[in-house]
Amino acid sequence: NLVFKKLKIAMDLKSDEVLGLLKLAGMEISNQELSALFRSPGHKNYRQCKDQILRYFLKGLNLKHRPEDS
Repeated sequence: NLVFKKLKIAMDLKSDEVLGLLKLAGMEISNQELSALFRSPGHKNYRQCKDQILRYFLKGLNLKHRPEDS
């Protein structure tokens, strides 16, 4: 969760932008599921970020920022 949170902050991404990147990579989660990933571990709605979610996020970043082949 820490890596995902730091990437989101470092890239100054809003929640809807993160959701868009995940959707671009082929994964759809709700805004509530996303916010649960960024909660503190002691919170009752905290959810552990699985490797698959981070993988799809990085794939979405790659697809969005990859140079276009002409």
